[in-house]
Amino acid sequence: MIIGVSTYSFWQAMQKGEMDVVQAIGQIAAMGGEHAEIVPLGFDLTANPELIGAIRDKAAEVGIVLSNYAISANFAGLSDDAYESEIERVQREVDIAAALGVSLMRHDVAHSEDRSIGRFLSDLPRLAEACRRIADYAAPLGITTSVENHGYYVQASDRVQALVGAVDRANFRTTLDIGNFVCVDEDPVSAVRNNISIASMVHVKDFYRRPAANDPGEGWFRSSGGSYLRGAIVGQGDLDIRSALRIVRQSGYDGYLSIEFEGMEPCEQGTRIGLDNVRRLWEEAAL
Repeated sequence: MIIGVSTYSFWQAMQKGEMDVVQAIGQIAAMGGEHAEIVPLGFDLTANPELIGAIRDKAAEVGIVLSNYAISANFAGLSDDAYESEIERVQREVDIAAALGVSLMRHDVAHSEDRSIGRFLSDLPRLAEACRRIADYAAPLGITTSVENHGYYVQASDRVQALVGAVDRANFRTTLDIGNFVCVDEDPVSAVRNNISIASMVHVKDFYRRPAANDPGEGWFRSSGGSYLRGAIVGQGDLDIRSALRIVRQSGYDGYLSIEFEGMEPCEQGTRIGLDNVRRLWEEAAL
């Protein structure tokens, strides 16, 4: 098991100009992280390709692995020309993943205002075709691509399963985010049990949850069913992270665990505490 951190965890500091991605990699190593997941928020590797070498050099300098490259994408609701352009753009991002030296790449798949199951089933063949073509492009480069359970539209465990099954490629799987299932009001423990067998990577994220009738004020967002959610330090929120990690461990999964922090606490503190908690909970999961 390799436990590390997503650079997304430091987005708060990057927004304020207090940290850049190279410094974030140094912070991850200083906290004891074993890998860094690269999420291009606050920086652009397409516009600034020189950063690719700087990221690789820093990771080598501090002795951690670069694990995953995670980008946005959308193949739903597009004209034929826009659909082809988006596939080609993501394939260029696969080239960046290869240049970074990662073996994993997560790309988004779809966003939709209409999140109904009918709309999803209608979109599914076109979404699967886009993912299949990208996975086929990535395969000779030794890269496994994946869809994460986020964005509301393709977030529930059964929709992720349906997409992975429709793509039908050994190198297309899911980046399984333990916390994100609550955004569509799905129990994370059950959802992790549903999807761990198709996971190429696991994100560990935690949330505070409040009922839809109890507005807690500033700093919260709402699930698809109206519950209030706010990012928490992993292990300090309302989710049963311990049980979810026990399922991951008992499944035999031995890949990357990536901590994501998006709470209101200072991001370096929140990430460090979350990383320490995940190490402890992972060991407890063996008991």
